[in-house]
Amino acid sequence: MAVLSGQASKRGSLVSAPTCAVETSLSPIKPVQITVLEGRDLKGVKGDTPVTYVRAEYNGVILGDSLKIDVSSDGTVKYNFTTSFEYNCDGPNCLDDIAHKPLFLTVIEVLPKEKKQKEEKTVALGQAVVDLLPLLEGAIFFICGLEVSVSIQESLLSVSQLSGGNLLRVTLEAAYSVPEVFVPTGPQQNYMIGLQVPTVGEKEYPLIFKNGILKLGGEKEPIPRPKKWPISNILAPGAQNIPDSFIVGGPYEEEDGELNKTEDREFRIQAESIKKRIVWDLERRCYLDPLAVLSLQKRIAECRYWPVEITRVPVVTSTKGKSSKLDKGDDDGQIFFHGVAYVNIVPLLYPGVKRIRGAFRVFAYQDREVFGKTKCLFSILRDLGHQANLNKLGPVIAAAGSPHSKAIPSRNQKEDKMTKEKDVIRKMSTTLKSQGSDTAIETEATVCQNLEGQQYVDAGTFLVMEIELAKALVPKRLPEELASRVREMLPARPQLPRRSAGAKKAVEDYHNQITSIAGAILDEYHELFGKQMVDGGVIDHHTLEEQKCQLNYELNSSGKYFAFKEQLKHAVVKIVREKYLRTTAFNNLEQLQAFLSELYVYLVDQMHVALNQSTVVASPTFTGCEQLRLFAHEAEVNEDYDLASVYYQERLARDRQIVQHWLDYGAFCLLMEENIKAQECFREALSLNPSHLHSLLLCGIIAVMMEHYEEAEIFFEDATCLEPSNILSWTLLGLFYEIQENDIRVEMAFHEANKLLKARLAKEKNIAEAAEGGKKLYSLSATVLRPVTSPQEDTLLDGSPKVQPDSVEPVVTIQHYLCVPICTVHGEHSACLSQRRLHVIPFLHAGSRTVVGMSMAGVSFITMPVCGFLFQFVHRALAHELLCQQEGPSCEYYLVLAQTHSLKKDFSKAEECLREAIQIDYLNPNVWAQKGHLCYLSGNLSEAKECYERTISFVADASEMHFVYLRLGSIYLKEKEYDKAKYTYMLACKKSSSCLTWLGVGIACYRLKEMTEAEDALSEANALNNNNAEVWAYLALVCMQVSLELKNEELLQEIQEVQRMVGFGNPSF
Repeated sequence: MAVLSGQASKRGSLVSAPTCAVETSLSPIKPVQITVLEGRDLKGVKGDTPVTYVRAEYNGVILGDSLKIDVSSDGTVKYNFTTSFEYNCDGPNCLDDIAHKPLFLTVIEVLPKEKKQKEEKTVALGQAVVDLLPLLEGAIFFICGLEVSVSIQESLLSVSQLSGGNLLRVTLEAAYSVPEVFVPTGPQQNYMIGLQVPTVGEKEYPLIFKNGILKLGGEKEPIPRPKKWPISNILAPGAQNIPDSFIVGGPYEEEDGELNKTEDREFRIQAESIKKRIVWDLERRCYLDPLAVLSLQKRIAECRYWPVEITRVPVVTSTKGKSSKLDKGDDDGQIFFHGVAYVNIVPLLYPGVKRIRGAFRVFAYQDREVFGKTKCLFSILRDLGHQANLNKLGPVIAAAGSPHSKAIPSRNQKEDKMTKEKDVIRKMSTTLKSQGSDTAIETEATVCQNLEGQQYVDAGTFLVMEIELAKALVPKRLPEELASRVREMLPARPQLPRRSAGAKKAVEDYHNQITSIAGAILDEYHELFGKQMVDGGVIDHHTLEEQKCQLNYELNSSGKYFAFKEQLKHAVVKIVREKYLRTTAFNNLEQLQAFLSELYVYLVDQMHVALNQSTVVASPTFTGCEQLRLFAHEAEVNEDYDLASVYYQERLARDRQIVQHWLDYGAFCLLMEENIKAQECFREALSLNPSHLHSLLLCGIIAVMMEHYEEAEIFFEDATCLEPSNILSWTLLGLFYEIQENDIRVEMAFHEANKLLKARLAKEKNIAEAAEGGKKLYSLSATVLRPVTSPQEDTLLDGSPKVQPDSVEPVVTIQHYLCVPICTVHGEHSACLSQRRLHVIPFLHAGSRTVVGMSMAGVSFITMPVCGFLFQFVHRALAHELLCQQEGPSCEYYLVLAQTHSLKKDFSKAEECLREAIQIDYLNPNVWAQKGHLCYLSGNLSEAKECYERTISFVADASEMHFVYLRLGSIYLKEKEYDKAKYTYMLACKKSSSCLTWLGVGIACYRLKEMTEAEDALSEANALNNNNAEVWAYLALVCMQVSLELKNEELLQEIQEVQRMVGFGNPSF
């Protein structure tokens, strides 16, 4: 046999059409020329050097035969055969035909004539298939593997068609778990699938896949496997396969259809390996011109589902001299086992999406249900059967599969038909009602109309298919474009100052090394002689010399002296090179000595300069940036916004290159409703690090607040491109699109977030099972499963584990990750914008790990300032959370709702929400802490005290224990329970000390008459904040209590005068 038997040709090198082609110059009829140059490795049926010729066939028409040529001994033959067919955009051989119908080249052997043989006998050696798809990609010439060239004088497509047109591929793989009544024995059946593709205007044309192969269960279909041509006249079995086109499958969780959840996995595995199935493995291509593409987009936007029908039709065989019932036209077009699958094609309108693949359940075909879901008035399989017998339309795919074939009834005809059907149904309904069984009997009659189709539902039948476009209907912005747009919106940053170099830098390095070595020698001296020094005394010269000798001995014997020399050597070399520009050897010894003398004097002078500078002792810094952030937070709690602003600005003054400092200050500006300043802070943070995810998200949020929606979309999209696996980015993008009322984009973003969340839950489930020895362990809060991850993974989720039955699927809510970023960026915590609300949302503090749903987390991300617009954002997230709860609202839902009411000072509604939260989760410390804050703010100190005491009694801390301690301690002080106040404030100091915590300790000690401890505590408070008047006041009280008598009469008189002048105090000593 010839090598080309069963070999599908490959697409060769392409020559693109000239870009200067003008649309008006394209003629409606164009010849397509095919040239067969050579064949290789040909072997005849009778001998190795047969006589062969090539027959070219396209679209059922034989184009011609080549000359009959002998094959050489090496199996090669040169045909040099040229033929052609005419492309006609309005008739046969149109663009759609070229898209899905290949060119057949059949190599035929001419057998030697035998005795008394009149006619010449031939046999087909093999067949090759030439895919003409490159012609639709703009090629005017290409070469295939069988030494076949295809060429045209000009491109089939105009410039506008190339840019605006599209190629649709529909791949039908198989129908699994079909009804048990489907058996391979008995009368032959034709299993068919049909769907309609929208074209221009109201027109639609059908795609019908026929001749599905019924297979019994037992083994799974191989993966990958080739896709097949949707045509029948292919002689070589291997030539049925489309070149370079395979069904590759994939994980169920990544599919776009139905049956892709965890609980469906076992059923899918059994259905695809054990149960019966019908296999097609066909790919149908359709060319869509620009108008058809627009029509397709409009159709998807108007109705998300495509009806994909399935049926079984007996194969009609006519006997000699008789005509079948169908031939006589007596058949009414009835079909059997009529089912329908609803394919959600909305994902094709997602930006950048070109392909959807998945499993889709099959339901019984009911006209009303189909119309309700798809707005489709026409059944392609049933109603087409009225016009022509489906089995006469071609063994594999109906001729109606071409847009130029017999037109499907127009929309008006469909409506007339449906009107008649509605009249019949209305009469039937009236009759049934007259018999006294109104709705029940009418519904039953409707359901029973398709009992055969109901068997698909009972068997759990589903279709696996794929729909793919050559170009996405909605282009997606490239990451480079988004990054460029973001850079354009960022403020122009001045160039970094040039680093000092040359002589100045060399001298500075020398000073630094001298200071470092002097400090090390001083430490060594203190270690040797520190105990012998007399406080305030003077050491005599003799003792000093002895100490000097002993120090030199210790430095030399320990090797530290030589280490200091090595440490200083590099700095000296730099001075020689940079200061004196000496890089070459000296010519004589005198020059060397002169230079060394000069260098020595200079180095000694600079040594003295460095030592004199190092003797200036800088005042110690008692606060770091983290403490300043805590102090600012405390100031916000006490509504001392001026002080908070000072702390934030102090952090920026210490280091302006830290992103988190800008984010925190920007969040504070939002709290103060200074949106422009907040925008500047967020963009400054983004300019420091353009790849910082949370800076991007915050820039997007502030852009939404300022109604700069185009900028907001760019920021959010860039965040999803920067980290495509980040759940928070997709969720915030979905909420943004929801505000824009862009339902398709909302679905796209939330679908991606859900998919990522499911993958994370599955991964954590496996980790938990491995850790527990196979025990199913989930992190649950109320009824919603939530993952337990680290802050670095941008989650706030951590809760008490509960065992979940295997059959229960985690309830995945889009709100799961909304607040995650801001609550976890800063150290790795975030600017937790809701933190700025301090007592109102205390449990969402950056350092906490609390089980929160996505919407609640979103609230913590979004409830920065008291802003009506952002409250709309929050309420949308909470609404999603409420809708996604299968067993009612969770504790976290009520907790966050209570916090939002607290932000708006609606304490009564907040109390109601907290009451519901306590009933759901009585042991949640965050709920009791929030209730304590609510009682404290409303003035109910006794109940606040009880709530705070309950909060600190739990094993697990609430997320904002700092303010629980502060407020509980203040209550104890007011109730004169000083021992408890001291203990509570000491707990706060141990956890996170501040001026206020030490002040509380100092006050409690003062009231307990523990003056020494009170003085120490107040001194600590003063060191952390020396501008706190209350600290100075208590220090004065302590000092006056410690000093029994003030003996300086002049000072006492001055104090009395000042007190009389300012109008308070009575100096009675």
